[in-house]
Amino acid sequence: MALDGVNDHSLSRKAMKAELLDAETELRLAYAWRDDRDEEALHRLITAYMRLAISMASKFRRYGAPMNDLIQEANLGLMKAAEKFDPDRGVRFSTYAVWWIKASIQDHVMRNWSMVRTGSTSSQKSLFFNLRRVQARLEREAAGRGEALDRHKMREMISQEVGVPLHDVEMMEGRLAGSDFSLNATQSSDDEGREWIETLEDEGAQQSARVEQKKDNDTLRTWLVTAMSALNERERFIVRERKLRDDPRTLESLGNELGLSKERVRQLEAAAFGKMRKNLEAQSKEVFEFFV
Repeated sequence: MALDGVNDHSLSRKAMKAELLDAETELRLAYAWRDDRDEEALHRLITAYMRLAISMASKFRRYGAPMNDLIQEANLGLMKAAEKFDPDRGVRFSTYAVWWIKASIQDHVMRNWSMVRTGSTSSQKSLFFNLRRVQARLEREAAGRGEALDRHKMREMISQEVGVPLHDVEMMEGRLAGSDFSLNATQSSDDEGREWIETLEDEGAQQSARVEQKKDNDTLRTWLVTAMSALNERERFIVRERKLRDDPRTLESLGNELGLSKERVRQLEAAAFGKMRKNLEAQSKEVFEFFV
């Protein structure tokens, strides 16, 4: 959706008038786009959640980017979410789309902010959105213990907290101290006033996924094998070909091989995932919540 020349207020009004999708309609549109590449279904799905994209874009206005640019990036994230959304996972599209919208907006901020234009690695992105907030919290905790942290100790603690190398913390501190960035300014003339950076949303833990990735992959593989054992041979074949290949096969190609219609293959695929979901849920609540 091209937004050049479009007033963000008028776009917001238009988004607010868009239809609200119930779960059944949303699922039908998602299947129509995934399986049949129905562009009208895609348009309805994206339009219905433009209000979500606009709401998230507005949270990043403090960085000084034009609202239209933020909305356009949010819309790109929304379209990426629609492209990758799997309706068989059993989650609402809005829940899935939030991550893609936020990632698209944050990448735009990182690419266009003058201080970090020279790079936007994952560690730099993490620091850019979290460094001052984490530093302020560590300082408050140290003060509560009656400790005084020097700059080197503070940088080491930030490095461990955010999960990035120490030299990245030192580099980002220099960039954030630049005169073209005002997030360190207080919200009032009082010296004790809160800095604007402290109002940023907490992005949560940054290093747990990396530390636990191998363990999670091994566990996931065990759960998947167990869930697949609940399927018959044809269902296992469909799941493998549709979801476990680097180059997933289409419903039509599987239908031709199995002598079934494309719709019948889709029904068998959905039934297989239903069996797997029940199997995972029966194993434990933790296993089921991991997959959904």
